[in-house]
Amino acid sequence: MPASRPGRSVGTQCLLALCSAVALSGCAAKYAEVPARLSLAPYGRVAIVTFSDEQSNPAMSTLATQRFAEALLASQSGVELLELGSADSSLKALATTTDAAALAQALGREKDVPAVFVGTLKVTGVQPRGHLDGSGLSVRAAFNGELSVRLLSTRTGGTVWRSSATASGTVGKVAMSGRLPSVAMRDQDAVYSDVVRSLVADVTRDLRPTWVRQ
Repeated sequence: MPASRPGRSVGTQCLLALCSAVALSGCAAKYAEVPARLSLAPYGRVAIVTFSDEQSNPAMSTLATQRFAEALLASQSGVELLELGSADSSLKALATTTDAAALAQALGREKDVPAVFVGTLKVTGVQPRGHLDGSGLSVRAAFNGELSVRLLSTRTGGTVWRSSATASGTVGKVAMSGRLPSVAMRDQDAVYSDVVRSLVADVTRDLRPTWVRQ
């Protein structure tokens, strides 16, 4: 019985050596940065117009615009961002313009910027959704959000880049299992904020550099 101990000791040592080698190889692994697909540095200065919305929810579209601007400035360097709200005199003069290309060209002349971001936020009304299965009945109140953003050339009005994303949120849920119902509610503003955060994170993916293992 004592003679078998050295064998187990050697096996343990081999296992530890193997683990150490794997750990060292992991530490030695190199990562290379892949530049963002859309670099704004060549433009130097770009503008962004507060995103429009189709459901008369200016607070939510303003929040989406602000978070888009924050994500842009956090991930890109060497660029100045001119933020244009509805109160801007240039936009007031173009209030009747629905042509994004014409808007971009006009802003290029007025603000001396080579490119401008425009976007649209769509949010559906809260609707009930449910299913019935062997475990019981579940109904939730949910909505969908869609954010579409374009970068337009102010010289030609053409689209230089575009991206879109969709996300859903749940503000309430009722479940019935057996005879015991359960109700869960969330603050609607908090849910809207989470959905906007998800939309902006997806839409700005081309603005962020990534890392790949070599």
